[in-house]
Amino acid sequence: MREVADGLRGSAIRLIDVRTQEEYAIAHIEGATLLTDELAQQILTWPKDTPIVLHCHMGGRSMDAARYLTQQGFTNVKSMNGGIDAWSIEIDPVVPRY
Repeated sequence: MREVADGLRGSAIRLIDVRTQEEYAIAHIEGATLLTDELAQQILTWPKDTPIVLHCHMGGRSMDAARYLTQQGFTNVKSMNGGIDAWSIEIDPVVPRY
């Protein structure tokens, strides 16, 4: 989790939020980009070694998305364990929990 926070400060990673737009409106991590259909298509054109961290509420959906990107040939993809809920507890308590 700390590695993701540090990576965001240095813009070393792309943090992608795979939750719904409604969930994103409730709470989001500064520096994260909400996954849209358009972004999903763009991601597939990125270099396969792009550092990508995916997150959702608790970690299940982001794990599925990471698995999908790995199957598409991406080599530097991770799912953020515990999702935005863990982020709120461990990194930024200002991010609302729901």
